[in-house]
Amino acid sequence: MAGKLYIVPTPVGNLGDMTPRAVEVLKTASLVLAEDTRTSAVLMRHFGIDTPMASHHKFNEHKPLDPILDRIAAGEDIALVSDAGTPGISDPGFMLARECRRRGLTVETLPGPTAFVPALVNSGLPCDRFFFEGFLPPKKGRATRLAFLADLPVTFIVYESPLRVAKTLQALAEVCGPDREAAVCREISKLHDTTHRGTLGELAAYFTENNARGEIVIVVSGLERPKGDDRRHKNKYKSEPVDATDQDE
Repeated sequence: MAGKLYIVPTPVGNLGDMTPRAVEVLKTASLVLAEDTRTSAVLMRHFGIDTPMASHHKFNEHKPLDPILDRIAAGEDIALVSDAGTPGISDPGFMLARECRRRGLTVETLPGPTAFVPALVNSGLPCDRFFFEGFLPPKKGRATRLAFLADLPVTFIVYESPLRVAKTLQALAEVCGPDREAAVCREISKLHDTTHRGTLGELAAYFTENNARGEIVIVVSGLERPKGDDRRHKNKYKSEPVDATDQDE
């Protein structure tokens, strides 16, 4: 009987957010694949988990996955974790899950932490429908993506490095307009968990003067259409906003 690939979310900050089921899966798996074994070792020690670990990160996830898939096919359960949050969401994980699907192997994803959901809800901006962008391209294609986001009629979410947050807010203010409402969330669930709310212009000015620290999530309100304008958003990427009302309970 074949085993499973378990996708295991880990806390984005507070270790108290780790679920008992996630701990149990990591304890009973044959192997834990970790984005950074040094980072995951802290988590493993905290919860008394001594399962062997191996690296699985963006620099080696393109390598042949047959050894891992063969172990699962032979009956072993293997767990995948990232440094924080849910693997596959702007972290390694998609390719391994895809190859399991191609070979007919079971993938089970545990519910758990991810940074953009608390940031979205905490922003105070509409969250019934939203678009998750993740990290913007650093150079090539960046202007195109910014223009695409600016025209979305729904709230959108961007992940950013603290080193680039001021520059990105300035760019967003240019393409969306400085009066567009937004929020910048940082250090979610950690000691210095903070949400700054305001316009893009105000936030760009604040973070130009104040260095950001920690993980950053930028949440921006959608483009308001004139009343009576019910045009559906069209774009060449065929990306659709996520409608929370269409999701299973």
